[in-house]
Amino acid sequence: MEAFQWNSADELRQLLNELVSWKSISLSEGEKQFPRKLYAKLQDLTYFHDHPAYLKLHEADQRRKLLTALYKHPEAAQTICLISHFDTVNTEEYGSLEPLATQPEELTKVYLEQKETFSRDIRADIESGDFLFGRGTMDMKMGLVMHMSLIEQASIEKWPINLLLLTVPDEEVNSAGMRYAIPVLTELQKQHELIYTLFLNSEPTFRHDPKDNTHYIYSGTIGKVLAGALFYGKETHAGEPLSGMTSPFISSFLTREMEWNPIFQETVLGETAPLPVTLQQTDLRLRYSTQTPYRSSALYNIFLLERTAEEAFALFEQVAKTAAAQCNGRYKKICKDNQVQPIGHVKVISYKELLEYAGNKLGREFVGDVKKDIHFHDDYDDREKSLRITDSLMIHCQELAPAMVILFAPPYYPAVNSSGNAFVEYCVDFVEKEAKKEFQLDIKRSHFLNGICDLSYVHYQGSDTGLQVYEENTPVWGDSYELPFSLMRELDAPVLNVGPFGRDAHKRTERLHITNAFEQFPYLMRQLILQISQKEAKSS
Repeated sequence: MEAFQWNSADELRQLLNELVSWKSISLSEGEKQFPRKLYAKLQDLTYFHDHPAYLKLHEADQRRKLLTALYKHPEAAQTICLISHFDTVNTEEYGSLEPLATQPEELTKVYLEQKETFSRDIRADIESGDFLFGRGTMDMKMGLVMHMSLIEQASIEKWPINLLLLTVPDEEVNSAGMRYAIPVLTELQKQHELIYTLFLNSEPTFRHDPKDNTHYIYSGTIGKVLAGALFYGKETHAGEPLSGMTSPFISSFLTREMEWNPIFQETVLGETAPLPVTLQQTDLRLRYSTQTPYRSSALYNIFLLERTAEEAFALFEQVAKTAAAQCNGRYKKICKDNQVQPIGHVKVISYKELLEYAGNKLGREFVGDVKKDIHFHDDYDDREKSLRITDSLMIHCQELAPAMVILFAPPYYPAVNSSGNAFVEYCVDFVEKEAKKEFQLDIKRSHFLNGICDLSYVHYQGSDTGLQVYEENTPVWGDSYELPFSLMRELDAPVLNVGPFGRDAHKRTERLHITNAFEQFPYLMRQLILQISQKEAKSS
């Protein structure tokens, strides 16, 4: 039998160190090079020497690529799709140790030497020797390592099931990689006559609160929308403040109403979504002057468990109207106290309404040119483009001011949940019992992964109405941002996330539990896939 390369704990650790050393920060050159290096690595497997067509690089955006590696049993149709991402967040927070951020062994040693500089909890983890530190160790290159090992094992041992490894760029910013992967998955399904049984991700365990040390298995993933607002006041000289209205004055009311507002918080299956927060608030002027700021913007994070985008937008509009009423009340009192006439009444306008108004006033061709001018700026991301398009339209429709213009900005992550699905319940039960039996490890099921992941783009169950509201109020929809909802519906197999235990994703103390990652997690993943393959073989 062919020898394994990525099977023992030492081999898996060595592979993880190598993949982490391939620095692949989102939107960097390293992210572009990573899949090419991975392709070369997977080519070392005899299986892909014999079946080179089953290992492929596929185009994403901005010269980035995603990778698929298919192990296909000649008599099997049932297929588990193993999903991962290879991009990471930035490493600036490591400071002087940034060169070691992607060198886990060296970084862990240095942290031991500097343990007194860390908090008590982190210092205890450093001193224990149980954790490996470094960017991407936890989120989520260990998951990719595990999937590579499973492909190798299946190909050597001829498991009676198909495994499709899919690893993508850009999960951390826009999930562009997964969005480009959706048509690839549907095409491979047709080309190889695959029947997707399960979409299995291996994102790590995320804490439900700072003191949570539970190892979770997830039967769904949380969703999110990014609600945006443009605040448009009336300009004036700072020496005549009541001759106008500043946009920060308007925005302060909506931000106060949005921040931690429990109206957006859903509780489903006993789990509660995090509260909304402000992710960005900025003046749209490009430089300082004594002209008062009259155009600014904000972006608010809203998590979803069952709500559609339509329902989230209705709530956002409701809160915006409450904020506008408070703003108008406060402004009216200020004007009365200073014996001046108000310059207007703050309105709430949806982007759809603004677009219709601008189209009627300026013409559809003019509006199209405004959008083209914004999209010409490659240095703007989709969020910046969304706000700039809205701003440009408002500049030509200033008679609508003062106003809050509410909209959506990318990305959109639909919530997905497979709890109650008989097959998923079988898998959850098996992993929990196997972990307890073999390692005395308590694994607890969570219905929603709270860290956001690419499972949002499969097993889509949303309504068409909700999609329409999202499309109509997203300024970049159909130009630089789109979701293939119809294809997402075709990928209707249930979802599951089984990943390694770690702590502090996106922090300089990101770390992976060594025993869990290189011994317990691989054993549980192997046994789960074997159990599924045997179950499928008996039922076929």
